[in-house]
Amino acid sequence: MGDGVLTKVIFFSWFFIQVLLSRNSSLETQIRRETEAAIRHLRSEAGACSCSRNAANECRECLLRGVTERLRDAGYNSAVCNSKWTTSSSIPKAGEHTYIDVVEAADGTKGPVRVVIEVCFRAEFEMARASEEYRRLVYRLPEVFVGKPEKLRGVIKTVCAAAKKCMEDNKMHMAPWRKSKYMQAKWLTPCEREPPRAALSPTEAAFSANRHRKPQASMLTFDLLDKLPGLHWPAVRVL
Repeated sequence: MGDGVLTKVIFFSWFFIQVLLSRNSSLETQIRRETEAAIRHLRSEAGACSCSRNAANECRECLLRGVTERLRDAGYNSAVCNSKWTTSSSIPKAGEHTYIDVVEAADGTKGPVRVVIEVCFRAEFEMARASEEYRRLVYRLPEVFVGKPEKLRGVIKTVCAAAKKCMEDNKMHMAPWRKSKYMQAKWLTPCEREPPRAALSPTEAAFSANRHRKPQASMLTFDLLDKLPGLHWPAVRVL
């Protein structure tokens, strides 16, 4: 495939993705607003990680649970979802994934409405050996995806089709976990929704908040530290 053809493929892929992402229901818009506000809030409070691992960077598990709890506080039926799939004829590699969803009752006779939330959406499509055209396409994807399953399926198919053409043009093999069926399995296969966690007692909440607080030094501490190098302590023999 020539460079001109490949450029057209990327252009039309991005055009179609833009059309998909621009079509939002009022529910999707409200949930996106709450999700982005929750992420900003969590990251502004000394990082999103509050688990015992005390990760230097934000912990995905803590970020997912933090966003989920904030969405519940806002009145949404939100949960952390754990999907797991096995090898099949259409999915040559088993795997598992964790993300968030919101399930809301619909008006009238329609069934419940499901909205999928992926807090690291762009990163899911990044490839180390991707072509420059594909990199530009992925860079334009939203960092956080909030949308209904049919919208997500359309975006996945379009990005994966562009990835396949880019890899073929560069005579490179496309790994099975980069293909459309595998990527769809992450968010669109049956999942297990985690139940809400029990609320922390006031003592537990205070302990969790203080556990990651950085220690502060007083002026007395600095004054003492300045004088320590000049102090000479006599040796004491321990009997």
